[in-house]
Amino acid sequence: MDYSAANHALWNVIVQMGLIAGAIMLANLLRQKIPFIRRSLMPVAVLGGFLLLIARYLHLVRIDQLLMEMLVYHGIALGFIAMSLRVPEEGGRRKGDLTGLKSGAVIVSSYMVQGVVGLLVTLLLAYTVKPGLFKAAGLLLPMGYGQGPGQANNVGSSYEALGFTGGRSFGLAVAAAGYLVACIVGVVILNVLSRRGKIGATRSSAAEQHPADFFQSRDEIPISDSIDKLSVQIAMVLLVYLLTYLAAWGLTSGIAALSEGLAATLNTLIWGFNFIIGAALAMLVRVLLQRGRKTGVILRQYQNNYLLNRISGFFFDIMIVAGIGSINLEDIRGLWLPFVLLVICGAIVTWVHLRIVCRKVYPDYYYEGLISMYGMLTGTISSGVLLLREIDPELKTPAANNLVVGSSFGIVLGAPVLILVGMAPRSDVMCWVVMGLAAAYAALLYLLIFKLTGRKAGR
Repeated sequence: MDYSAANHALWNVIVQMGLIAGAIMLANLLRQKIPFIRRSLMPVAVLGGFLLLIARYLHLVRIDQLLMEMLVYHGIALGFIAMSLRVPEEGGRRKGDLTGLKSGAVIVSSYMVQGVVGLLVTLLLAYTVKPGLFKAAGLLLPMGYGQGPGQANNVGSSYEALGFTGGRSFGLAVAAAGYLVACIVGVVILNVLSRRGKIGATRSSAAEQHPADFFQSRDEIPISDSIDKLSVQIAMVLLVYLLTYLAAWGLTSGIAALSEGLAATLNTLIWGFNFIIGAALAMLVRVLLQRGRKTGVILRQYQNNYLLNRISGFFFDIMIVAGIGSINLEDIRGLWLPFVLLVICGAIVTWVHLRIVCRKVYPDYYYEGLISMYGMLTGTISSGVLLLREIDPELKTPAANNLVVGSSFGIVLGAPVLILVGMAPRSDVMCWVVMGLAAAYAALLYLLIFKLTGRKAGR
């Protein structure tokens, strides 16, 4: 084997990871040394991502776009698997809690609100200053903001095939802008809330927050044994991710055997939301390990919550830097006006909508729920966790888990979204019909949220 730099396959991953590491370390140094950055609450991972993006466009570094996209894709799943393996604290869960269902309703109602506003923007432009604009393009707002680059790419490509020139690039650009909105606007919101005293500084070392036994709880496997304790945690995370791959592969293969058409529709959804499958399997593994301890089959607790938090934080940080650093600004091209209007209107209406519903759904941790949902519903789950970690660094509130569980319910509640997306391009009239249907479904979900909240309040 050639071990020199000429062997691109051998060194490429190391070089790209080194660039990410360098961006993180430089960002951390800037945050420590520059008071303005430190006071801004700009997370190190976000700053590192922008440093990498700037260096890329100044041609100082060369980014492997495919590898960065892979890191973002796998990082989401690995981070949530590590979180889902954590042993729940006693008293932290209540039977009959409907927060997961309500979170799903919050997510899908946000899609509907974004869709209504997006269609309103593109329809008004198409009837005034942009007569040639593809009228259904407004539905790329909930695809890019609410569902992320994968769905924005898929729907944009299908719209491109129906006559929307540059549809795929436009969808990806909206998704990229949504991520920037989540990071930049989200940080501004954190600063405003901090100055108003709504949230406080929570960043402190784990050693200050927890006693020494936090690193080695009773009945856990020892720190030093024939295998390192950290290795055990990483092995569990990777094993669950392997099971996730096998489950997704088996599911898509089974669907393909029944119907090729159905498989073409569901394959992207299954693989795109693999983090939900991974989180569900991690929870199952956690339950099996707990049952094993109760029956005496397993004598020690294998999970360590502190190390699992560190592992999830590592994957999220890598994913955030890779995601921001790989944004393509060229995707907008000649669609600046609808793009800018969609981005601005989407950021505003999503915030207003979430302020209303999150106060009802998350009364005990309103700001954590609001900030995390805003980060996810303008960017991705990773940006939601990113903002959440600034005010809940140890992820003690249920807000992070609500993103995953809510997304699971959102797949079921969001089934009409795919129908509406397919209906809108058929005609101009159909765009108005879809806008009305989206508004009606949003109202229905509002009723569901308030009814479930009232049930909880009345118990």
